[in-house]
Amino acid sequence: MNGTPSLKGTPSLMGVREWLQELGHSDDDVNGLNVIHVSGTKGKGSTCAFVNSFLKAHGERTGFPRKIGLYTSPHLKYVQERIQIDSRPMSEMLFAKYVFEVWHGLSGKISPGPRYLQLLFLISVHAFIREGIDVAIYETHNGGEYDATNVIQKPVVTGVTTIGMDHVEQLGPLIENIAWHKAGIFKNGSPAFSTFQEPAAAAVLQQRADEKHVALQFIGVNPTLPHNTSALKPEVQRTNCSLALALASTFLKMKGPQDCRILAPQDILQGIEQFSWPGRFHCVVDGNHEWFLDGAHNELSIQKAAQWFVEATLERQGERQGYLDLSDSNNVELEADVSSISPPCTRVLIFSHISVRDGAALLKGVAEALHRGGLQIQHVILSTYEEQQDGAVSMDPCSKIPEQPFSPELQKDYIEAYRSIDSEARISIEPTIEGALNLAREIGNRDNRMQALVTGSLYLIGGALRLLDKNT
Repeated sequence: MNGTPSLKGTPSLMGVREWLQELGHSDDDVNGLNVIHVSGTKGKGSTCAFVNSFLKAHGERTGFPRKIGLYTSPHLKYVQERIQIDSRPMSEMLFAKYVFEVWHGLSGKISPGPRYLQLLFLISVHAFIREGIDVAIYETHNGGEYDATNVIQKPVVTGVTTIGMDHVEQLGPLIENIAWHKAGIFKNGSPAFSTFQEPAAAAVLQQRADEKHVALQFIGVNPTLPHNTSALKPEVQRTNCSLALALASTFLKMKGPQDCRILAPQDILQGIEQFSWPGRFHCVVDGNHEWFLDGAHNELSIQKAAQWFVEATLERQGERQGYLDLSDSNNVELEADVSSISPPCTRVLIFSHISVRDGAALLKGVAEALHRGGLQIQHVILSTYEEQQDGAVSMDPCSKIPEQPFSPELQKDYIEAYRSIDSEARISIEPTIEGALNLAREIGNRDNRMQALVTGSLYLIGGALRLLDKNT
């Protein structure tokens, strides 16, 4: 078997069914949530958000679904973002109500109790059942086979987004191993869809689908998607949107009332127009300062974030129209053409990544993608996950900040990694996110205009968005 199972640590699925039963929720109750289950490496959250947006548009037109639950991770600003009902995070009061119900329902009855992600999943199921939702869209935490969300035995439909090399320490070491885990959400009787994958990953997905007697369909970019909408400017979002269309359409065919089973063209257009997924391909304009934020934190997504920044900034300047596939590093003629473009304003990169992943390699990947796009960064600002300069903590206390310090040795590795690709950019170290944003503003004020790519971690993006909200 190519995708042999591999898992390090305790499976987060362990104990979840028993905890749900202790809370009074049977397998039938969970299956009654009418779950759309999504796994993958890159684009899970965006795909789930697109599904949510399409079903919301359909519900506004037809009355079904009446109530939609959405469970994603991680959160950016506050933990309630993970559990949404009708496109809104639960209020603090409602969230606290269900937290206490779950906590008191389990206290002292089953030991050991749930860990952090297990608890949040239990709260979401409990809340969705109590709130009487018509459909629940669930993103896996990571993996799939042993993920806490895989307690769902009868999803309506399942989907797998692009698979890449992430969470290798738990799921790897090979992409075949990772694909094996992602395919764990496939269930007999539930159709499955996947984006096009690398051949090795696709083979494992198909093998597992065959073993489970699941009809698996690989889908490409839907040719009917509009081209003149900002939500679909990044090519990867066209891929995620196409998968979401297949999932939403299949759900309606299987669960919609007799006269509400078609996702109409107006539903699709409205769903794309109202699509929102903060922190991913996210632009904030503040006068002459333009902030391009993306929480990319693995090799696959960081390249896409940098490509998006190249495309978006050059298009805004009228220097290049349409989308260029910058991932084709063999296109020497293209690289030569765009490398001659001189930026009309100062461009800044704010980067932070502190984890078990190779952050220096991720930073080098950003530099390589920017270089291929012919975009010169004048100033690189390396920072940490510490948010405010006065030491105040506004970060959600539920956020689990990595303990690895941004040591001088790590800083040196990052600087050397970036300069191995671009020796011209000035590189600064700012110990807080607020300090990094302020330095970028100072540079922008001095040079009259500034465009900044902020990427490397969702911790960085969450802190940046909180701080930008105060100033915009």
